[in-house]
Amino acid sequence: MREETIAKNYAATLFELARRYEGVERYQGGIETVARLLDENPQFRTFLETPRIAVADKKRVLRKVFGDVLPGHLVNFLLVVLDKRRQRLLRQIAREYHDLVDQHLNRVHAEVTVARPLDGQALGTVADRLTRLLGRTAIPHVRVCPEIVGGVVVRTGPGCARFREGDRVIAFAPLEATAAPTPMATPWPMPPPSA
Repeated sequence: MREETIAKNYAATLFELARRYEGVERYQGGIETVARLLDENPQFRTFLETPRIAVADKKRVLRKVFGDVLPGHLVNFLLVVLDKRRQRLLRQIAREYHDLVDQHLNRVHAEVTVARPLDGQALGTVADRLTRLLGRTAIPHVRVCPEIVGGVVVRTGPGCARFREGDRVIAFAPLEATAAPTPMATPWPMPPPSA
């Protein structure tokens, strides 16, 4: 079985545990804490991933570190991951779990590229408009790129929408498409530029 499929299966199992017990967002915070620790602490990652340290020792450390911090069923899940020797997939499991939570809560992450920084009000306006346009709660991740001159470029999953300050969506193009963008006539009032 491919690692991506295995990670998805483990994430789905964790999601079902979260739904039954303490809640999907609480488990999301917990699994992301573990993934962040693995990313930021190479010694911890090496400790968990090395086959030279006994699984029992790893489990003891996980219980000690996370036992009072994470939900009990999440800690047990981590122990099973160790038993099955899938600890090197924990970061991928966390990403897959995050995707499941987004689907469950009807959220979409959008990469929003703008020519100049947005203030809080403008960011809220962009999030509201994207939410209405996409039909799901939009979570914008803003990137400033002065080279685009003006307007907004939005990427969500397999698509890329380009907007101009002329108060309307001017194009939508799938990222994998080679043809010209498809014109759209959806209103898109842009927030005023930040000072």
